[in-house]
Parts: sequence; C-alpha cells; structure tokens
Amino acid sequence: MRLASFRNACALVLSACAATASAQTAPAPAAPPAPCTAAEHRQFDFWLGDWVVHGGPDGTALQGTNRIERSGNGCWLVEHWRSAKGNDGTSLNAWDAQHRVWRQFWVGADGVVVRLQGGLRGDGAMEMTGELAKADGGVQRQKMSWTAAADGSVVQRWDTSDDDGKSWQTSFLGTYRRASRKPLR
Repeated sequence: MRLASFRNACALVLSACAATASAQTAPAPAAPPAPCTAAEHRQFDFWLGDWVVHGGPDGTALQGTNRIERSGNGCWLVEHWRSAKGNDGTSLNAWDAQHRVWRQFWVGADGVVVRLQGGLRGDGAMEMTGELAKADGGVQRQKMSWTAAADGSVVQRWDTSDDDGKSWQTSFLGTYRRASRKPLR
C-alpha cells in the first residue's frame, strides 16, 4: 500500500471512530413527561381530604362525611361519601386531557349513576353538568359546583332542572369542613 493511501485510510478510520464516540456520548433524548402532571390535573386538589359535611335549612345539620383521595399516579380523584343516614356513594373524577374537561362518574347506594363534565370557572369554582334519565322517559339536568372558601372549607351545591334548564331546584347544599388538617395526596 502506498503511504498516501495508508494515510487516507487511517484518516477515514479515525474520522469514523470520532463520529462513533461522539454519538455514544451525546445526551439521550428526553423521556416523555410523566402522565397526569399538567396543571389541569391539580385543579380539583382543593377537594382532597377527609371532610365532615353540614347543611340543611340553617347549615348546621350533619349531612355526612366524605373522603377524597388522589390515585397513586395522580391521574384521578376518588370520592367516598357516607351520608348521616348511612347511605353511601363513590365518584371517580379525572381531567380528560383529550377533550379538555373534567369528568365525574358518580354511583350512589340507590344504584343511580350520574355522569358529569365541566371544569374550573373563572371564579375558581369547579362546575360540572350532566343529564339523568327520568323514569317517565324525560331528562333531568344536573349541575354541580364546588367552591373553595378562604377558611379552607368547600361548599358543594347540586341543582337539578326538570324543564330543560328554565328553572333549577337545589337538591343538595353542603359545607365541607376538614376532619383532619392535612389534605390527602
């Protein structure tokens, strides 16, 4: 082999080695972000915790207790309701990133299933709406809101309409006060 050809071959081999070494030390591509870490997934965090709920005409009657927990991966909240009369119910609440809405799926001890969707209003309250089929074949509209107060309490209001939203009746109005000081994460 001639000396010039040998030098060119060596230069090519060194160039290839440098390119390989450079590729091996380049930073790995960034991992995709963990699921359910967007700010929207934290919008309902004010509802997390163990609660004692009062309501009634003068706001002092015990309505029940409620425990709201976040899933281990942070993707949903689970509600465990127990009324003062002993009835219970559970809801699953999650931010639907594809449709950019919050969704709630409630199942009561009476077997009633309510599906709601909505989101955070400009005033900071979470509001969701839905429909419930009535026995007569009609539809009852549902509207629920949760509003955090400065003292750490949360007011939940559940209104229904049997006339396509022309008039609303309050079916539940309760003030949540923490049974423990620490919200559940």
